[in-house]
Amino acid sequence: MLIGAIVAGIVFGLYFALVGLGLNLVFGVMRIVNLAHGDVLMLGGYTAWWLFSAFGLHPLEAAALVFVVFIVVGFPLYYAVVPRLQRARDAEMLSLILFFGLSQMIEALTTIAVGTDQRSLPGRVLGIGPVILFGARLPKPWVFSAAVSAVAVAAVYVYLYRTRLGTLTRAVMVSRDEAVATGIDIHRVSAIAFGIALGLAGVAGVFAPFMLGSITPDIGVDLNLTAFAVIVVGTLGNPLGTVAGGIIYGVSLMLMQTYFSSWANLLPDLLLIAVLLVRPEGLFGRKVRRA
Repeated sequence: MLIGAIVAGIVFGLYFALVGLGLNLVFGVMRIVNLAHGDVLMLGGYTAWWLFSAFGLHPLEAAALVFVVFIVVGFPLYYAVVPRLQRARDAEMLSLILFFGLSQMIEALTTIAVGTDQRSLPGRVLGIGPVILFGARLPKPWVFSAAVSAVAVAAVYVYLYRTRLGTLTRAVMVSRDEAVATGIDIHRVSAIAFGIALGLAGVAGVFAPFMLGSITPDIGVDLNLTAFAVIVVGTLGNPLGTVAGGIIYGVSLMLMQTYFSSWANLLPDLLLIAVLLVRPEGLFGRKVRRA
């Protein structure tokens, strides 16, 4: 049981890394908190459900489409909202208020459009039967979703550390003022990062029905809490630290569900409280600052 819980936790952890990755990218580049992040995931899930129900589109194809569409939507949304936020005296607090309102609006409109019933996708779409990993039997949809998440995380690594745009993005993350002084168009770089973050959230949402069982219009609140727990553990502002945070969260969740199932729903709160009390900078904060 212990080995099975750890292996399943790593699989879930890769998915949760994708859940938190876009949120941490936005915070790292723009220093704003996107409280509508979980609702973007929810929209990705509903889009995948609609594309499958109406056109029989495979979730992998839906993920590619959602990624592109959400990036395109992210550009005008960035220019309409973020530059104004960053001119405010307290941009972080104002971003909390604004994106909370956007979150409520998205949830309300989705409820009006599709109702409050749970929606899901058949697991057979991603394969039938278990996958054996280190002696643990895992459903194929879990492994498939984790593999897609790993590819997405690897793509973000290439973007940040192997491209010129990624170098500019990391420069903005270190200091926006210094980036402006060196001639970097911080709004263009930030708009691209914002679009990519929304695209990543949308892709995570496509696979939410397989990893979480179903989606509802109000699932964004729980997904936000999970994403915050993951990025706080992995260090705020360090997108790739989200991977470690996701795996820690996933393994902890599976162990809790195996041995203390009645406490499993409290895990995000417990992790947030523990990390904020013991290491407010995150488990990997010092290492990131020295780098």
